[in-house]
Amino acid sequence: MDGLSIGQVARQAGLRPSAIRYYESIAVLPSPRRVDGQRRYDRTVLDRLAFIQIAQRLGFTLTEIQLLFHNREEDAPLSERWRGLASRKLAEVETLIDQALGVRRMLTRGLRCGCADLLGCIDCVIANCDSPPGPTAPGHRAKMRGKTPASGT
Repeated sequence: MDGLSIGQVARQAGLRPSAIRYYESIAVLPSPRRVDGQRRYDRTVLDRLAFIQIAQRLGFTLTEIQLLFHNREEDAPLSERWRGLASRKLAEVETLIDQALGVRRMLTRGLRCGCADLLGCIDCVIANCDSPPGPTAPGHRAKMRGKTPASGT
């Protein structure tokens, strides 16, 4: 038979046949031709599956991949749609990196805790890990226990 079976495509792409059928159902893969009732794929489907897998590893959702392939409302060529999508994803990644660096800073400060009891440790973690002042700032915690932050009483 001419073309690849779904099992052959699945093995070569490192996917389950059910994933390939799902990709077809949501139109990120074109429907294959059928020969005697069996799906038969052109080898180019392997390139498209490789692209889908790479895009997913880069954090793109299947919905975003669908938009990339099928956004016919835009007259922009695929390369321009890709650049726009990639630029937005890069901005998301930059935000995640900033958040992760902030968490790392707070955890590093939190490692300085050497308190002997739970309340002292709670105050230490709040003082060292809660960057923005707010209702959980050290003074607030001390006030809740009936102490003032300046005097400790």
